[in-house]
Amino acid sequence: MTAAERLAAEKIFGDRLGLAERYVEHLATSGTERGLIGPREIPRLWGRHVLNCAVIESEIPQGSHVADVGSGAGLPGLCLAIARPDLELTLIEPLERRVIWLQEVVDDLGLGNVTVMRTRAELAVGMVTADVVTARAVSALSNLAGLTIPLLGGEGEVVAIKGRSAGEEIEKAAKAIRKLGGVETSVVTVGQDLLEEPTTVVRIVVKKTQKSA
Repeated sequence: MTAAERLAAEKIFGDRLGLAERYVEHLATSGTERGLIGPREIPRLWGRHVLNCAVIESEIPQGSHVADVGSGAGLPGLCLAIARPDLELTLIEPLERRVIWLQEVVDDLGLGNVTVMRTRAELAVGMVTADVVTARAVSALSNLAGLTIPLLGGEGEVVAIKGRSAGEEIEKAAKAIRKLGGVETSVVTVGQDLLEEPTTVVRIVVKKTQKSA
C-alpha cells in the first residue's frame, strides 16, 4: 500500500482499517490460490480493487439494505460491509467455490451485517428486496439492468461500478432501463479527493409510479 493509498484507506475505513487489511490478506492468499483474483493483481489490490470499490460507500444512504450482484471476491460487497457497519449486505453469487470463500472471510472477519447467498440474481427476485443494488465487472449495462433493477422491488437505486465506456453503455441500455422502471440514469465520478484514479459509477434511480387517488 502506498502512502496515498494508506491515507485514503484510513479516511474510508476509519477504525475498521484492520479488518480491511485482513480482507486484503485473504484476497492475496486464499483468494489467489482459489482463482478468485489473478496473481498479477496482488500488488494492485488496494488501489485498483479495494479502494476503487470502497469509495462508493459515499453514494449509499445510511442504514440501507444492499444487494451485491455477482459478488465474486467480495468486490464491492465486502468492502462496503467493512467500511459501513450500518449497512446490511446480501452477497449474491452463483458459483459454489466463491460462496464458500466469501463465507469463510465473513466468518473470519466477524461481519455480522453480511449474508452470503448462492444463487443467480434473477432467481433472488422475491427472496431479496434491497434499497440499493451494487455490481462490478458483472455484465454490460443493457444486461445488468435486468439483473439488478428487479431486486429493488420497485424503488431504490442501482450503483454499478463501470469503466470509461459508462456513457456509451447508458445509451445502449436506456430503453431497457426505462422499461424496468428506471427514471434517472447518470454517470458519477467518486473519490476524486481520495484516489489517484477515481471510480466511475452508473447510478440508476428507480421509483414506483405514483397512482392518482
